[in-house]
Order: sequence, then C-alpha cells, then structure tokens
Amino acid sequence: MPRAEDPGLGEALYLGLMSGTSVDGVDAALVRFSQDDTPALAAARTFAWEPGLREEILALSQAAVTVEPDRLARLDHRIGAAFARAAGRLLDEAGVRAAQVAAIGSHGQTLRHAPSGDAPFTWQLGDPSLIVERTGITTVADFRRRDVAAGGQGAPLMPAVHRALFADPGEDRAVLNLGGIANLTLLPANGDVRGFDSGPANGLMDAWILEQRGVPCDLDGAFGACGQVDARLLSELLADPWFALAPPKSTGRDRFHLRWLRAHLGERTLAAEDVQATLLELTARSVAEALLRTQPRTRRLLACGGGVHNGALMRRIAALVPDAELSSTATLGVDPDFVEAIGFAWLARQTLRGLPGNLPSATGARGARVLGAIHPA
Repeated sequence: MPRAEDPGLGEALYLGLMSGTSVDGVDAALVRFSQDDTPALAAARTFAWEPGLREEILALSQAAVTVEPDRLARLDHRIGAAFARAAGRLLDEAGVRAAQVAAIGSHGQTLRHAPSGDAPFTWQLGDPSLIVERTGITTVADFRRRDVAAGGQGAPLMPAVHRALFADPGEDRAVLNLGGIANLTLLPANGDVRGFDSGPANGLMDAWILEQRGVPCDLDGAFGACGQVDARLLSELLADPWFALAPPKSTGRDRFHLRWLRAHLGERTLAAEDVQATLLELTARSVAEALLRTQPRTRRLLACGGGVHNGALMRRIAALVPDAELSSTATLGVDPDFVEAIGFAWLARQTLRGLPGNLPSATGARGARVLGAIHPA
C-alpha cells in the first residue's frame, strides 16, 4: 500500500520520472515536500537511453507507422525497465532507501497524442507494474488519460506546478517549456492560470540535424547560425492550421515530424543549415506570437527544458518579446532541466492525497480531476 507521509517529520519524499518529446533521456528527480506543500529538489539526474532504445522510440513516435503488437509490448517493457533503473540509480546515488519514498510519479514516454476528434486519446508507454515491482515503491502513472476522458487535451499538466513554483501576485509572468514541443503557462497577477502548446521546439530541430549531420542536437544553435532563414518556407510552416487554433490545445511528434517538414519543402533544395535556421525561427516566432496574443503584458518569461541551453534560440525569443524579461528558471532556484520531473512527483502526491492534478483552464477538461492510476507496492 502507499506509504503515508509522516506529519511528525514535516516533509515527504517523492520521485518524479519523465521523458519528453525530445526523447533525450529519462529525467529522475527526488523531491522533498515541506508541510506548506513547497517542493524542493533533493537530487536529480538524467539517464541516457540504452543504445537502440531511443531510436526505436523515435521510429514509432514521429509519424504514422504500421507495427505489430509484439513490438509495442516489448517497447512498453523496455521503457518501464529503463524508468525503474533510473529510479533505483538515483536513490542509490542520493543514499535514500526505497522505504523513505512515498511514491514515484511516472509520466512514461508519449508514443501518440491525439486528444481531438471522434475518438480522442493519448498514449504513454513505460509499464508501471514493472516500475513498482523492481523498485518496491508505489507508482502513480497514466496521468493524462483521465483529463482526456473529461474532454480535455491531457496537456499541459504542468501549469498547476508552475503556479506553485513561480507565480507572483505583483506581475504577469509566463513559463516557457522548450522540450520537443514548446508550451506556455500563463501566470497573470490576477486571473486564471492557463497553459497550452505553442508548436514544435527541440524535437523538429533535433530530428533535422540528426538526419543531416548525424549529431543529436544543434549545440547552442551553432549549425543554424551558419544558415539563413528561408522566408518562403517559414511562411508555409506557420500557415499550418494548427497554429491558428485557439487554446486549449496540445500536440506532439506525431504531428510535427520530418515528413511534415518535407511535405512543405517539396521539390526545393535548400542548404541544410538554412533549414536548421528556419526551424529555429519557427520555434521562436510561434512562441512569441502565442505569448503576445494571449498575455501581451507579460513582464517575466521563465524558460525551462532542454532548449534553455540553445543560446541562439533564447536570444531570438528574447528579441521577439522585448517587453518581457527572459531568463531560466534557475534564476529562481529551480533547475530548468528537471521542472517537469519535479512536476510528476507533485502530481503523484496530489493523486495519493485524492486531490486534482489538472487545471481545466489549461487543458479544457470539464472539471478538475484526480489524475493517474495507483500501483501499490
């Protein structure tokens, strides 16, 4: 059964596990909650995928494919095993026993995200039964599907966490997560917290440079900086109807992938660095336009996710939103690489306490819902 928080200690430990649309590793965060519900990072690390597993995830998540059930089942097992291994290694490094952890919150790895249409769904792999069996820690997983069942997008789920960590009653703020997909949380000084995806971020840029140069990412935006933005291609990409949709909205690699890019390239031959520069501009422009359209008086824009380390991207976004001070969440003492993993520890705690984890103003669900399925130790 789930371990109860010990009120005598005044704090509790939870472990968050996350792999996002960038598929750049398993983020593991050991989070300590004080009596006033404030989360604090106790230990964290990103664990690389084993050889071949990342490639398998990308192959099945970027576009429509036909695949046999056995292949999916094996992938579900392998991802679950990787998550359990990451949890165990982090606890060993931190000198923390499994019995000290109230629960694991596991996001899993998104394979498909299609929250609209006649049969809306979202699908994350990473067998939680395997995680609880191998760690001996109660595991909460499958957070997104309850929100989708309630008519929501199932994403983003971080706005409630961002509110707890970053909101300030004295100014309009926003949090920008630059993962495989970019998403925004709006934290107005007065009014409802909102959140939504703004479009592609690292996922599309990483996929392009991996194909063209055989490296996993454009370090600091250096390759794209050698190219020129192609105005025609950029205009065509931004004309995709998805960008014009009003929030709440969310998306994933199953929409913004290399086949989508090639469909817009058509028969044109552009230098690889020009395409890279154009993809960076696509991310920056879609982020800036979404923010200016939905919260134009934002004074502080706090960035997290892997894109924080792309200096060229950060500088371009800053230039497009000159009235907002752009900085990493590190300026407020929160490691930008582990904000989402912290969030899933927070969501697991909400679930065990019987409290909602979603914000209907962000996801569009019919109401607040307790998220996730509990797999007791």
